[in-house]
Amino acid sequence: MPPPARTDRVPVKPRRRFLLALAAAAIALAARPAFADEIPVRSASLAIADGELLLSAQFDFSLTPALEQALDKGVPLYFTIEFELSRARPLWFPDKAVEWSITYRISYSSLTRQYRVASGPLGQTFESLADVERFVGHVESRPVAKASQIIIGTTYEAAVRMKLDVNQLPKPFQLNALASREWQLASDWHRFTFTP
Repeated sequence: MPPPARTDRVPVKPRRRFLLALAAAAIALAARPAFADEIPVRSASLAIADGELLLSAQFDFSLTPALEQALDKGVPLYFTIEFELSRARPLWFPDKAVEWSITYRISYSSLTRQYRVASGPLGQTFESLADVERFVGHVESRPVAKASQIIIGTTYEAAVRMKLDVNQLPKPFQLNALASREWQLASDWHRFTFTP
């Protein structure tokens, strides 16, 4: 009886698994976030006055064309400014003394042709997008902690950043944010030292 003929064909089940794995890898690569558009931090500083630790910061904040278009179509955008203050500890993780954040909701009304910026229940209206960008990108003497939380004479590392909060976008726009650079507007952490 002659020996069975050799075949170099890959069995069907392993081939199917390989093709599924290849497709999953391609989808994962396509869904990887692109590098975010930058929001440059021009300056940041801290001061103590009237028993409060005050943060001042200036961001070169401007919306990308895709975000402007979404805003004009009635999609609200949420931008968060985050601040951290840490004290270095030898041979140990830094001790986070202060964490603070504020989120601005930016919306546009085609009926009144005005922009609205709200933080919590409080809000302001603006005639132009340039005014909105100046307002949101400028933090002036904002209380972020009580002065009693800070040890006088100790050097701290402060960090501040601004970012578009994509988690608060409607679901279809969250998918856009995964693949499009224009939907990932953020600054890097801007770090500086502070010694009260």
